[in-house]
Amino acid sequence: MATRRQSLILTVLLAMPVLVVAGLLYVMSGVTDQRAEAERERAAAARVEDARRAAGAAAMGPRVVRPETLEQGVVLIVLDKSGRSNADEPIYFASSLSAWNPRDNRFKLGSRSDMRWQLHLRVPAGTEQVQFKFTRGSWDRCEVSADLSDIENRSLPEVDVSMLQPGEPPRIELAIERWSDERPSAGAVEDPVYGPIKATGTVKRLQVSGGAGSASGATRDVLVWLPPGYEDPAYAGKVYPVLYLMDGQNVFQKHSKIPAEWGADETARGLITGGQCEPFLIVAVPSLGASRMEEYLPAPALEGVTPAGDRFVEWLVTQVKPRVERAFRTDPRPERTAIGGASLGGAIALHAATRRPDIFGLALVESLPLTAGDAAAWKTWQSGLTSWPGRLFLGVGGREFEPDATDRNQALVQAVRDLHAQVTASGVDASRVRLVVGDQDRHDESAWARRLPEALRFLFPSPEGVPGK
Repeated sequence: MATRRQSLILTVLLAMPVLVVAGLLYVMSGVTDQRAEAERERAAAARVEDARRAAGAAAMGPRVVRPETLEQGVVLIVLDKSGRSNADEPIYFASSLSAWNPRDNRFKLGSRSDMRWQLHLRVPAGTEQVQFKFTRGSWDRCEVSADLSDIENRSLPEVDVSMLQPGEPPRIELAIERWSDERPSAGAVEDPVYGPIKATGTVKRLQVSGGAGSASGATRDVLVWLPPGYEDPAYAGKVYPVLYLMDGQNVFQKHSKIPAEWGADETARGLITGGQCEPFLIVAVPSLGASRMEEYLPAPALEGVTPAGDRFVEWLVTQVKPRVERAFRTDPRPERTAIGGASLGGAIALHAATRRPDIFGLALVESLPLTAGDAAAWKTWQSGLTSWPGRLFLGVGGREFEPDATDRNQALVQAVRDLHAQVTASGVDASRVRLVVGDQDRHDESAWARRLPEALRFLFPSPEGVPGK
């Protein structure tokens, strides 16, 4: 009897671990079932919420906005159909945000595993419309159409944000058809600064060293256009007024990187030979690619760019102008020395003429970027302008931005009008400052070329056209 009882107790003891494990498994399966049920309930609730949000959005209709207005930015997903972009030659977003720098690392796209490229683009507040093109780090490797022809500047399409979560950036998918270096002629590299000069009249090269910012150790050739009669022995003792023009590679001839040219050589020659202007020299000072923004920026108005405008003006005054005066017969007086440019080139021209009116007494200022980037920084810079050149020509187009960017176009024209009013309010005689608004003019060399004759007649009038002479 005792033996049977002991066997029963032993059996119970041996079975207890199995019973405990079975019990635990039963309890755990119940908990798992409860968790699964909770997950199913949460998923169902999420589907209901998504459906409710979608229904609400559908009821409200799409909410279409410009990507530039979104604080969270926008994600660009780009397909390179040619397959030429790679780790060594990535894609860059060259745009009005970076003054068209083709290799700004702030706007370098990253590669994706699906063979596409991506950029999370955030636009500074107050920017109304961004224009852009894609490059592979150089304007020699710029996107073109499928037939290898040039394309117009792109703008970001409007997006529907009604279905987005708060703070979620919309995605925009874009495609690059081909690149300019796929053209048969791409092997023949065109150099607008050091290549052959195709100009009307005589153009001389003059090498100068230095610059500002990252170009402080550079060497470049300025291009000097000589007026009719300059080399005639009969005028060997004559000295001439001078116009220094920025972005000098675009002044005398068109090249593949720009849609048109200033045509300053043809225009000046026609005005001089026609008796509408006195003879004068043109000194075209080329910009140096990525250093352009630094050299031409007089105020901290563009994100990621350190202004070197003051140093650039000093370089013009202490290096370029003396070099030109040693090589050519120029009149060094400020009332006989003009400086000009367009866009950022116009900004640095105005900066030079107002900071050093003792050097530059005449200024030709086109398409000032007073609403680009940080408008407040431009306003601060503008409010600090108190000294003015003896003659100031201001030009601006009524369609500097995209034709449908009405507000932005009007804002820029008004900003230039305000500058004109600032000049005249300071006591400058109205006859010494001229504002020309080309209602249909865009932000390009064609527009600046159209306004150039009036600017030159204003700055360098023939003696017969000057009151009192």
